[in-house]
Amino acid sequence: MFRLYLVFMKSLLRFLSMAIILLMFTQSLFAASLKLALNWKAEPQFGGFYAAQILGEYKKQGLEIEILEGGSGTPTVQMLANGKVDLAIVSAEEIIISQERNPKNKVVAIFAVFQTNPQAILTREERGFQKLQDIFKNEGVLALQSGLSYAQFLINKMKPIQVKLVPYQGGIGHLLADRKYSQQGFSTSEPLLAEKSGLKVKTFLVADEGFNPYTTVLATTEAHLNDKEFIRKIRQAVSAGWQAYLRDPTATNEKMALLNKSMDPELFKKSAAAQKALIETPETDKAGIGTMTLQRWKALSEQLIALKIIKNSSDPSRYFVN
Repeated sequence: MFRLYLVFMKSLLRFLSMAIILLMFTQSLFAASLKLALNWKAEPQFGGFYAAQILGEYKKQGLEIEILEGGSGTPTVQMLANGKVDLAIVSAEEIIISQERNPKNKVVAIFAVFQTNPQAILTREERGFQKLQDIFKNEGVLALQSGLSYAQFLINKMKPIQVKLVPYQGGIGHLLADRKYSQQGFSTSEPLLAEKSGLKVKTFLVADEGFNPYTTVLATTEAHLNDKEFIRKIRQAVSAGWQAYLRDPTATNEKMALLNKSMDPELFKKSAAAQKALIETPETDKAGIGTMTLQRWKALSEQLIALKIIKNSSDPSRYFVN
């Protein structure tokens, strides 16, 4: 009887060992498949995601995240909806538009980095403009990507306009060369480049005009949302990464500079400092970094309907989870 018991226990231990190995192998396969797509190159706006990787915050949660750099026009929301990646950086309006156009493959926000949108309009300080409206109501040239939702918002709000609208071509070359030239940009980037070039500029945040969607939003698919433990782990890792980066971005900036050689160390430092006030707000002090509210998603949805970017309103709670 005792011999049978020993045989049984050995068989049970063998079975358990094989089960554990299989479980670990399955988990490693799952972890290796997690891809996070950025919509631009390695810059401070993604600092917390890289910090979570560098400091091992993903691994602490049992996750292996591969960060994929993006570039101009990288279709991260489509990549996510089509299952090419597991996570992606998008803007809040992209989520709303995607849910209407692709309801079978919904993407959902799980973490919003920028509470105040850094999208801005830049003009030369010497022109003496005191408000954004002055750019639209005076002669000159304004470079905008007219297809962007905030561009449509501004054009609609500022009618009738006097400035000549031209397509935005990137960089600040025209701003440096032409006194009457104004352009779109990010308050954490182009103004710093202009300053480095010796040009004084005036920067007007679009958010101050009443259009302030969350941006640098971490999104995933409905399929991943069903795994609440995964969502908890990724949010915890990302939150820890952003807290660390906001405390001291130095080490992460050094790592990102190896990936993005177009920015020098001083620009990394200044950009990281410039974005802090746009990420840390009284709301995040209470609810935590990355938090979102139903009220803001509802307001954005209504603005997109008014601009005829989307046709129908939807339950705003479907756009995000906290």
